[in-house]
Amino acid sequence: MSKPRKKGRDIHGVFLLDKPQGVSSNAVMQQVKRIFQANKAGHTGALDPLATGMLPICLGEATKFSQFLLDSDKRYLVTAKLGERTDTSDADGQVVDERDVKVEIPQIMTALESFRGDILQVPTMFSALKYQGKPLYEYARAGIVVERQARPISIYELKFIHYQAPYLTLEVHCSKGTYIRTLIDDLGEILGCGGHVTMLRRIAVANYPTTAMVSLADLQQLAEQNDLELLDNLLLPIDSAVKILPKLQLTSAQTKAVGFGQRVKFENMTALQGQVRLFSEQNLFLGVAIIEQNLIRPQRMVVY
Repeated sequence: MSKPRKKGRDIHGVFLLDKPQGVSSNAVMQQVKRIFQANKAGHTGALDPLATGMLPICLGEATKFSQFLLDSDKRYLVTAKLGERTDTSDADGQVVDERDVKVEIPQIMTALESFRGDILQVPTMFSALKYQGKPLYEYARAGIVVERQARPISIYELKFIHYQAPYLTLEVHCSKGTYIRTLIDDLGEILGCGGHVTMLRRIAVANYPTTAMVSLADLQQLAEQNDLELLDNLLLPIDSAVKILPKLQLTSAQTKAVGFGQRVKFENMTALQGQVRLFSEQNLFLGVAIIEQNLIRPQRMVVY
């Protein structure tokens, strides 16, 4: 029985989309996939429809390493409107509580202190976290509240940017799993007036440069030139998703062995331990392996 033909090109790399407002991450990912005529694509952590900014989209073999970007740190610029609390903790929801805003900058600075560092956060009901196989937002839309466990997160930086009542703008550098909407909702409660997100922009994922982002409009304009090479030049290398890992260059014999998924003896135990990026003698990215007990154990390998 013959294998079904692939739909699209075998194109591999990471595209940094500057996501527009008002659309879902999956919808724009599908548009990018069609524009590149790629046979496979995946995003690396959804942004709310309200949110804009950096959305790395993995094409082809790069999808094997999307989890590394899902697990990476993120940086956001967020504006909150104080005095109004909504059911979704952002401007897309319905206002459920209104209070006077009698907040000054010194109060805000004091309140921000309690959110810096390692904290516990209860995820919003309007999240994609699963409960009994269904995302929480499905329960929320049905008016059902599910008890959620507080989860550990890290807020590495929480910068005050601007305040002109009732609007407060902050910059947040945080770990994976942080809900900025929940952060703003919790901050509003500490300030005693409530609050919700009116603007959210992701300005960094891992160490990807902001300057490499491309808007959907610009990508569509390039696509109209019917030159796939122009589009392909926008892609970052597959291994950019795992650049945090140390690099290990293999011999030709080792390259051949890991290509078959075999474990390879590694002589220099003091040099590297844990996960590494593997490269051939010709500096071709081969995939990710783990070094333990004097062996290179392939984990996720690229098939070109």
